[in-house]
Amino acid sequence: MDLSSLNELDFNESGEWPVGVKAVAILLLCVLVWAGGYYLFIKDKEAALAVEEAKEESLKKTYQVKYAKAVNLEAYKIQMKEMKVLFSSMLKKLPRKSEVADLLIDVSRSGLANGLEFQLFKPGNERPIDFYAELPIQIRVTGKFHQFGEFVSTVASLPRIVTMHNFKLVPLGKGSEEMTMELTAKTYRYFDEGQ
Repeated sequence: MDLSSLNELDFNESGEWPVGVKAVAILLLCVLVWAGGYYLFIKDKEAALAVEEAKEESLKKTYQVKYAKAVNLEAYKIQMKEMKVLFSSMLKKLPRKSEVADLLIDVSRSGLANGLEFQLFKPGNERPIDFYAELPIQIRVTGKFHQFGEFVSTVASLPRIVTMHNFKLVPLGKGSEEMTMELTAKTYRYFDEGQ
């Protein structure tokens, strides 16, 4: 077939075209229909499908997390009960407002019982923090190193919570076994009902 004869083809007489030209025309028509259908109907749906597939992955992960929690729900409930019991027992170790004075006396007795000489014992102002208050106590004592250790150990064994902060040990002089220890002891009390 001659290329110049393609110019002479008449669309109204397409049934009489040569077989090769018909095949190419049908193939070209199919490609145009497929491309038009893809751009008109499928392309937008592919973008929506990708969004929905991403949502599906997100929902699967959410489901897995929630399923893991649901499977362990009974264990979590038991753990929460244990934590409430532990928390209430810890709250009991915090002194009430009426018990703070006794605790201060216990701390000072602990130092005296271990042979320390108090130079400063100054309770500070309470600082409210969440559901409890912090009461700092500035302490300066003189004694021997082992007496300091015994004092700290005795305070740690008190039935109420007392923490020690900002330790500073300074020797009294050359050749002297005695030292001065400065520290901040902090006790905590929980707020009573209505505070």
